[in-house]
Amino acid sequence: MTCAEALSVQSSSDTGVAPYRAAAEPAGCDHHTVARYVKMRAAGQEPDKRRHRARAIDDYLPKIEELVVRSQGKIRADVVHKRIAAMGFTGGERTTRRTVAEAKAQFRAGRRRVYRPWVTEPGLWLQYDWGDGPTIEGRKTTLWCAWLAWSRFRVVIPVWDKTLPTVTACLDATFRRIGGVPAYVLTDNEKTVTTEHVAGIAVRNPEIVEVARHYGTTMRTCQPADPETKGGSEATVRIAKADLVPKDVNLRDDYRTFGELEAACRDFCEQVNSRMHRATRRKPVERLAEEQQRLHPLPRRPFTAAFGTTRRVNWESTISVEAVRYSVPHELIDTRVWVRFHGDELIVTAVDENGSAREVVRHRRGRPGEPVLDDTHYPPREDKEADRTPKATSAEEAAFLALGPGAAAWLVEAGAAGARRIKAKMAEAVALAKLYSVAEVDRALGTAAVTGRFADKDLLSILDYQSARGHAEPVRRSENHSLQPGTSAWASFGVPTTTSDVSEYDESDLA
Repeated sequence: MTCAEALSVQSSSDTGVAPYRAAAEPAGCDHHTVARYVKMRAAGQEPDKRRHRARAIDDYLPKIEELVVRSQGKIRADVVHKRIAAMGFTGGERTTRRTVAEAKAQFRAGRRRVYRPWVTEPGLWLQYDWGDGPTIEGRKTTLWCAWLAWSRFRVVIPVWDKTLPTVTACLDATFRRIGGVPAYVLTDNEKTVTTEHVAGIAVRNPEIVEVARHYGTTMRTCQPADPETKGGSEATVRIAKADLVPKDVNLRDDYRTFGELEAACRDFCEQVNSRMHRATRRKPVERLAEEQQRLHPLPRRPFTAAFGTTRRVNWESTISVEAVRYSVPHELIDTRVWVRFHGDELIVTAVDENGSAREVVRHRRGRPGEPVLDDTHYPPREDKEADRTPKATSAEEAAFLALGPGAAAWLVEAGAAGARRIKAKMAEAVALAKLYSVAEVDRALGTAAVTGRFADKDLLSILDYQSARGHAEPVRRSENHSLQPGTSAWASFGVPTTTSDVSEYDESDLA
């Protein structure tokens, strides 16, 4: 029971406190409240409507309402408080905040936008929009976010720019991923789609019209500066950025390469398209299978006119553009690609076996005579030192190389130095391995390769030195050692051997 209901059981003729307490108890209110309501009813007032008490800020309500209307309901309360304080208001900022909130609520109540639920039809609408992607190697990327309205199927593709060829490639990739072409494509009013507005009518870019005609669809744009008219793609952008762009909320690491971002986008699309959608209570990939029956068929070849001019990839996995050679992935050898310049970059686009267009590489603009090559475009060599790895072709060569790595090093260095009688010296080394151990001969051959000693008796000399000195390391040239012969032999001729002795002789004596 409320206080007003308690009022209905309380007679106006009753006097005293006891009846008020009896009526207030079932209502759960104070008996003074019941007494006040009885007096208001006796005075002809409505007890359920509170009487507005005069406030100091009431004199400034017209100004507050004016400021709210001028700002379209966006002005802050602290700004309003400064304005009315300058006009003489002495109340607190808390009172101003409450009054501004009431004025904003009244402003929105008369201008609230009412939406009729959009009932989509299969095969009719596709929406796309752009989102800011992560930064890779100091360069900012962009996320293409497309949304098939009826099935809620999402496609996210990372790109480097938002030019018309990139839009065409993304449209082609999206259509081929969903398996058909919808009747309409809705997007924002960018210059790639809308060149200008005349009397509120959007004037389409002729090139995007050609693209749409090629695929059998119609381009539509939302109202300018009104993202609510394409809320599906806006939500797709928001969800994709929340999951793919490294932030504190998702703890995702930075991307080292553009390929990592592409893989992350593919995983994201598989995840969101394979889980239950909150609105439809079905998986988007399951609804897509039904919607594909209502989509227009795909053309066999993509719209390649926007990708630039064609080039044939030669057997060196390069293309020539303006007398400059640029490398492309070796998988494209003997195929045709499309090239175009965008600023200081050369963009290469290829079409795969399924007819899907994709950007394969970007190069900096080169100059004639200076090829622009990327080592990642070529397969790794199994043995980069194949020309310096000896391979036995006879029994004699096999016996020599079996001595060890020192023998192989000796053969490589001897061949590079143009040594004479190499085969005879190899046979000599094999024979010496029977007198000395194989390890000693191999070590001597390694020493000869390092020191460049390939004469006839050099190997035997090194073996004798090793036998006499054991396994001592050879003397290395340094500041503390010199090959200059000493002056001890001069003593027999009576010539001073030190500088201090020179003073004892005259120049005639030295002569």
